[in-house]
Amino acid sequence: MSTGRSPLGLGLGWRPELALLIERHRDLQFVEVLAEDLDASGSLPVPIEQLRERGVTVIPHGVTLSLGGAEPLDRRWLEALGRLATRLGAPLVSEHIAFVRAGGIEAGHLLPLPRTHAMLDLLVANVRLAQEALPVPLALENVATLLEWPHPEMDEATFLAEVLERTGALLLLDIANVHANARNHGWDPLAYLDRLPLDRVAYVHVAGGVEREGFYHDTHAHPIAPPVLDLLEALAARTALPGVLLERDDRFPSDAEVASELNAIQAAVLRGENRRRQGVT
Repeated sequence: MSTGRSPLGLGLGWRPELALLIERHRDLQFVEVLAEDLDASGSLPVPIEQLRERGVTVIPHGVTLSLGGAEPLDRRWLEALGRLATRLGAPLVSEHIAFVRAGGIEAGHLLPLPRTHAMLDLLVANVRLAQEALPVPLALENVATLLEWPHPEMDEATFLAEVLERTGALLLLDIANVHANARNHGWDPLAYLDRLPLDRVAYVHVAGGVEREGFYHDTHAHPIAPPVLDLLEALAARTALPGVLLERDDRFPSDAEVASELNAIQAAVLRGENRRRQGVT
């Protein structure tokens, strides 16, 4: 199974509310679909089939695998996820470094993991099981957290780099989540980027958020914050990005607003690429 990075280009998270906009926006080269919203054995939504027919790459993005959970992974869901990836002709599957259930209770949220060596071992074991079951490479996404578990044994960059090193997984780097965690927990986002294996980046997430009561909330329902675009530029100055995708999950804006955000993303990447060519990170 190849673990190489595939060129993806500019992308947008597919939602039914954005289907017409995505159909009209011919510059989009890939979309990301929520894997749990599709039936791996049934028919695919017509708009997604039409996107595939015109050559748009479709990537299944999971939210319920619970790679950081203490309970065994759901083998039936892993098999379904693999079938879905095959049906879509996807170059990879992505999931989160998080857990979503415990004791049979579904949290309905992507919950952060305690950054301990024991948790790292568990996560690595689960990622390897998932990799064995999937027909395509797996990309792992960093999540945004408002709270952290007490007594961490390593920081976030160390934890993330270690799981990528031990599993050979790709990285879905959510740059908005990097900003959120740096803002809320008081660390340097540029130093964080410099400690990651950026050659493992499969693609990048960009999303909007809002400041509330001293915290930055990664909402996917507001415009992209300028510091997120600055981080995207800094990331592109450090490594070539196979793809960058805009996420929007609520308060869906007009076509013009989405187009403006996509243009801002492209401009930030271009500025970063120019800096990289000049040797300025």
